[in-house]
Amino acid sequence: MSTPLVLIELYADRLGGHHQRTLTALAQTRPGTLVITPGGAPWAVRDALRDADARLVTQAAGRPARLMTASSRALERVSRAGQRLLRRCPARVRRWPHQITLVSRLLAEAAALRTARRLAPGATGVVILSASEALHGAAAGLGGLPHLRFVHELVTREDAGVRLLGLLGRPWEDRVIALCPTRTVQEQVSGVFPRLRVKVRAFAVDDGLPLTPAELSGARTAFSIPDQDAVVCLVGGWWPSKDITAVDAALARLTEPLHLIVAGSPTDPMVLARWRDLPLVHLHTVPGPVSEPVLRLVYAASDAALVARPPDTGKESGLVMDAARLGVPLIVSDHDPALTARLAQEPWARVFTASRPDHLAGALDALVRQPLALPGPDAPAAVGMATATGQAAFLIQAARELQEPLSCPPPPP
Repeated sequence: MSTPLVLIELYADRLGGHHQRTLTALAQTRPGTLVITPGGAPWAVRDALRDADARLVTQAAGRPARLMTASSRALERVSRAGQRLLRRCPARVRRWPHQITLVSRLLAEAAALRTARRLAPGATGVVILSASEALHGAAAGLGGLPHLRFVHELVTREDAGVRLLGLLGRPWEDRVIALCPTRTVQEQVSGVFPRLRVKVRAFAVDDGLPLTPAELSGARTAFSIPDQDAVVCLVGGWWPSKDITAVDAALARLTEPLHLIVAGSPTDPMVLARWRDLPLVHLHTVPGPVSEPVLRLVYAASDAALVARPPDTGKESGLVMDAARLGVPLIVSDHDPALTARLAQEPWARVFTASRPDHLAGALDALVRQPLALPGPDAPAAVGMATATGQAAFLIQAARELQEPLSCPPPPP
């Protein structure tokens, strides 16, 4: 019988991204998996976990865990208030609320680990799917449980007060393995936490559910797009990791008509209004957050997904992974040399120079004239994505490295 996992996802209640999809895909491979989502989970996720014979827990178990959860939520409210009050202050001052957020996330993770220790004593594969970028050892110490933690990116660095907490938690850093989705993130994490064990592992998994012929044949009707027209989708909120400036300039340079589906949030209404007025752009918008069925509809209607990022953006692109797993061609910037190397010979991907609107406009015009090939079943592996079954096996094997005796005693229960 396969070993169940313990999966902790603090953001399972949020639409968008890969939080829910990865969570459910992993649980489906291991019957009896314990899933801890302190913020709750939508009904679709609950139904999928029930069908997978997973045990879903949304409340902290035990008095210490409940106190940590309450403290975490109080600190997060303080952080949000501080961000509003200090938004016009110098950058060094605006950092303060984010330091509070790091402590809040520490307490939330520790509470979830305590809950896991109480409900699944002796569990092997304990994984925080969306972990904080700081206080790794402190989470293991306060939570009293060795674990794996996916660190998706390094956004907030520890200031003096948080570094002190980090020093106090350092004896437990050997109870943690950080999993980073790309080599770039791994190098960043290792540079800040040289004592921490770090492995490179893509977060998104192939759930084996590419777009079906039925989805592909009917999707354009929902957007009133003729079958013969070219369509590109731009999915996800316009965060700093998206090069919307390059997209904006490229669309104004088009020489061929193009349908553009923009899905997700946040977006800039003024930019969208400008695109709507462009003579060769037919704009369709799907405000976010976007559910999985709607996301599949957007991809099914598209000839290609567009991923534009500034140079040297090294974190994992969930949109690239979406294109590969769903079977959608890809137009992507060369922001990540490792990703560019993976895609160099793929007939379903076209790479353009990052932050070069003229290169992007050329790639979009070329799509109109000559559509890209459809990705085959080997596309997920080509971008480094494991199957859900393979990912679960990897997590169990990595977690076994943490089963030797603790280098210092755990905290009292």
